[in-house]
Amino acid sequence: MLLPLGSIVYLADGNQKVVIIGRGMIVNQEGADVVFDYTGSFFPDGLNPEEIYYFNEEDIDEVIFEGYRNDEEERYAKLYLQWLEENKEKVVKGRTK
Repeated sequence: MLLPLGSIVYLADGNQKVVIIGRGMIVNQEGADVVFDYTGSFFPDGLNPEEIYYFNEEDIDEVIFEGYRNDEEERYAKLYLQWLEENKEKVVKGRTK
């Protein structure tokens, strides 16, 4: 299940907490549009345009705090995962390593 906004995680091999501030971001990477599950910034610093991180579910090592969930959140997560599945032939999933 997709983590909600506001969740705080450690990424694999990371030593600083990252807060999730966005999901399903499409980024141009080496000339190709790729999608990442999450967009994050360092916690507790917050958004710094010079330090925005794009990562995927498999890059998360540990969940420290899970953000707020409600019906809208559950619906968004369901639709996003459905969209990924339906477009897996067209969508390039981003690589963080």
